[in-house]
Amino acid sequence: MAIELTDLALPSEVLTRIQERKQKLTAEDEFLIGKGGYTAEEADILEDALIALALGKNVLLKGPTGSGKTKLAETLSYLFSQPMHSVNCSVDLDAEALLGFKTIAEKNGKQGIEFVSGPVINAMKKGQLLYIDEINMAKPETLPILNGVLDYRKMITNPFTGEVVKGKETFGVIAAINEGYVGTVPLNEALKNRFVVIDVPYIQGESLRQVLKTQSQLQDEKLINQFVQLSGDLITQVSNGHISEEAASIRALLDTCDLALYMPPLRAIKRGIIEKLEDEREKAAIQNIAETLFE
Repeated sequence: MAIELTDLALPSEVLTRIQERKQKLTAEDEFLIGKGGYTAEEADILEDALIALALGKNVLLKGPTGSGKTKLAETLSYLFSQPMHSVNCSVDLDAEALLGFKTIAEKNGKQGIEFVSGPVINAMKKGQLLYIDEINMAKPETLPILNGVLDYRKMITNPFTGEVVKGKETFGVIAAINEGYVGTVPLNEALKNRFVVIDVPYIQGESLRQVLKTQSQLQDEKLINQFVQLSGDLITQVSNGHISEEAASIRALLDTCDLALYMPPLRAIKRGIIEKLEDEREKAAIQNIAETLFE
């Protein structure tokens, strides 16, 4: 069951601010609203993110791969009832992917140049949410274009059109970061200082058990408990530096639970977790842990 605002310990002023952000939406806008479903290891993770966004702050979600950062962003979109425009960062990210591009279009029987807005411009003009996933995967020289968007001005001069775009009051930015992950670079301190930073750890124990019961197809209590134990053992191995973060991904665990409905658990773990890795020693370590739990 999705968490609702009434389930959280939020100050009345914050609840009022959230209500004030609600907009009349088109069908296209409603399609961009997140589905919710994030379960926090600590209640204040979700509450603090909501408070920061309601106060007009940018939020940076920091945590390991598969800890639920994107699911948290979708839940924030759901609770705010605000569409979320997404940017998936990579080394190939450029200004066009962020802001939009020019193309040839026909209007009234004549061809002309038309600008097609990208996620940043759309979110700013509509006063909606912008989600920047894996922001530290982008080349450092690409991100400064967002400096004005992320500071108090919430403003940018579109280099493709010359238009000065100022974000509406309800415009908000959520970004996610995996520190130390392969292919990432340290986030510029000036850029990081434009965010309120919220740590998003792996969920464990009872919180994870509830996620597996509600978000996977698996309902066998014994198997769910074994998968919760498997996750805990993998997280310990990640903390000790023996295996990589993606091995403990909650997303991968949910895939594995679904597969376990139709194949033996060890085979499901092989397909859902082990075979996603490249390092043979990591594969062997996880196989050993799994065989201990699922004999």
